[in-house]
Amino acid sequence: MSDVHVTDQSEDLERPGAEVFDITTKRPTVPAPAGPPADRYDDDEEESPRSRPVDSKDLPSPGITTYKRLPIIPSWLKSKPGFVSTTQRATSNAFYATAFHGIRTPWYALQLGRLAPRGVARLVRDTNAWVWDAEAAPLRAYEVYKENTSEYLKLSRQRDSRVRLRMLVTVVALIFGTGFALTMYVMAPGWLAVFASAAVLAAGFWGAPKDQPVIGPAVLKTELEKLTGMLVLRALDNIGNAKLTAAIKKGGDMNGLRFTSEITRDGPGYRADLDLPWGVTPEDIMEARKPLASGLRRKVGSVWPSSDPTEHEGRLVLWVGDKPMNETKKPAWPLLKSGSVDLFKPVVFGNDQRMADVAVTLMFASVVVGSIPRMGKTFLMRLFLLIAALDPRAQLYAFDFKGTGDFGALEPVCHRYRAGDEDEDILYVLESLRELRAELRRRAKVIKSLPRSRCPESKVTAELANDKSLGLHPIVAGFDECQVPFEHEKYGKELEEICTDLCKRGPALGMVTLFGTQRPDAKSLPTGISANAVLRFCLKVMGQPANDMVLGTSMYKAGYRATMFSRTDRGICWMAGEGDDPRIVASAFVDAVAAEQVVVRARRMREEYGNVTGHAIGQEPESGEASFDLLADILRVVPADEEKVWNEKVAARLASLRPEVYSGWKAETVTTNLKPHGITAQDVWGSTTAGKGTTRRGIARADISATITVRDGKRSGG
Repeated sequence: MSDVHVTDQSEDLERPGAEVFDITTKRPTVPAPAGPPADRYDDDEEESPRSRPVDSKDLPSPGITTYKRLPIIPSWLKSKPGFVSTTQRATSNAFYATAFHGIRTPWYALQLGRLAPRGVARLVRDTNAWVWDAEAAPLRAYEVYKENTSEYLKLSRQRDSRVRLRMLVTVVALIFGTGFALTMYVMAPGWLAVFASAAVLAAGFWGAPKDQPVIGPAVLKTELEKLTGMLVLRALDNIGNAKLTAAIKKGGDMNGLRFTSEITRDGPGYRADLDLPWGVTPEDIMEARKPLASGLRRKVGSVWPSSDPTEHEGRLVLWVGDKPMNETKKPAWPLLKSGSVDLFKPVVFGNDQRMADVAVTLMFASVVVGSIPRMGKTFLMRLFLLIAALDPRAQLYAFDFKGTGDFGALEPVCHRYRAGDEDEDILYVLESLRELRAELRRRAKVIKSLPRSRCPESKVTAELANDKSLGLHPIVAGFDECQVPFEHEKYGKELEEICTDLCKRGPALGMVTLFGTQRPDAKSLPTGISANAVLRFCLKVMGQPANDMVLGTSMYKAGYRATMFSRTDRGICWMAGEGDDPRIVASAFVDAVAAEQVVVRARRMREEYGNVTGHAIGQEPESGEASFDLLADILRVVPADEEKVWNEKVAARLASLRPEVYSGWKAETVTTNLKPHGITAQDVWGSTTAGKGTTRRGIARADISATITVRDGKRSGG
């Protein structure tokens, strides 16, 4: 485009005889000036600006050439999943064909025996025609008709020589065959029967109708159409993108649309790399997976367009599987039968569409898992806890608020474990979280006290976690159906506050929190948690708000839509946070029985390491309610001469009295925890730190005293 010029045409259109031209098809002719060019920047003269070249001929090129080498070894041979899938497909087809035809062998023999007479007749007829050179008879008849004597005589001599030779071959074959049959009859009658049977079967094949063979294919190979460039373009043309359609119909350079490499086999499917037209991004294609799958004649679960993080923003990687992802046999979890885990390193937990391993690093992250019921959310949560259990240093907290015992297999390795949604269950969890909050503060002090040479980034490292004297081992806490405790009337506020604090500050201090919910909204998944979660896993959800609550703001608009999953896509999710872009992952399937086997191995590893604590050996957390009395504590921090006080002041005084219990409490927390005692907040007049009077929510000390009197009276009467 070095010939393109930018010209101000506003004045040219007013001049008579001015020409309007298309700069992409016609080049304007600029006459050379007759004299020295006037200074265009001279303030004393007014003239319309002349055309100026946009592209400088002297502009140097960057001098960078990119090369893309084609693989020496096919991709399916270099990757274990690709090799396994290709081998398994060929082997399974061979075994299936063997079984298919083996069971039908008697029927084949019967059919071929029935068709043998027809085959013998055909053999005699065809042999007779061959011996007498019947195939050339029409040609000789044509030469007779044309009265072409020389050509006929030439063909006749050729026919005579052929007939003599073929007659000789036939007679020799008959003599040899008869002699061979008599010899076998005398010397090996059994083998004669074998040869006779083979002859009958061969005659049956010869006599079978051409369009109805006795033995048909066991594996049909026409089910899927091979992926070709024309097929891809046809599919892209029909997804409704105007720029794509215009580029395909244009031909030529197609506005930048082109295949950057050959379509290849990639695992159990095909891979096509394309440069999209200018202004079109892979996200535009991802939004139209269903029409794209229709154009490719595949199920939507087989079609996975994505971007290429190593290339520019217009590069599309289109992977088309032979089968939908939920129908493809997944490899077994590598840690199912052996191996240990280092939570500071990536650990394989599932596979992508190509059945290649996908790893996750749980350390230094908070995790959110969301989906509608029965899509594999709890299985994925349990898988993460199993990964943590295989690190003998890790301390596990597993809380199942559905109450069905889905985490029950983990009990032998859990420091704290609870399944249920009763008040005593929620209180147990609250007491456990108070332990974690105290541990969080202790760890912060330990990290602060370490020299910079040992802890340069002010966070827990693998080396620090290995030092038992520091007590900085990994801690992993999982909360399935986390909306249940957060919505609890009595303890919900405090639980939410502690969990939010752990989600924000815990990762740097070696504490990982996992939150799973089937109702991803602001109430069941507080903003403080959803906004600070690093790893996000979204299985099927029903709408855009839930999708963005789990994956992040505007993910739905960008094309990362968990609403596209069907009810059969169990365990398949969008994963965000591990790499640059969200990606599709199918988590490994580990059922309850297999989970128990993994836990047995994890328990043995922990016993050798010396890390079997808490619930695993029968120890329960210290009861916070048994060690303090909220009403009595309020009376202690509110003097007798202070009839009414703001709740925010009560919260601050309680935190000073018992920081291990009340730290983090706010005015709303005081209000919530007093409701079960029948004490409601009221408007209280008071003065701010600036000396101004105002009304805020508070309590009356007399209400606290009266409630304690009634409570203690009931206890003594009981």
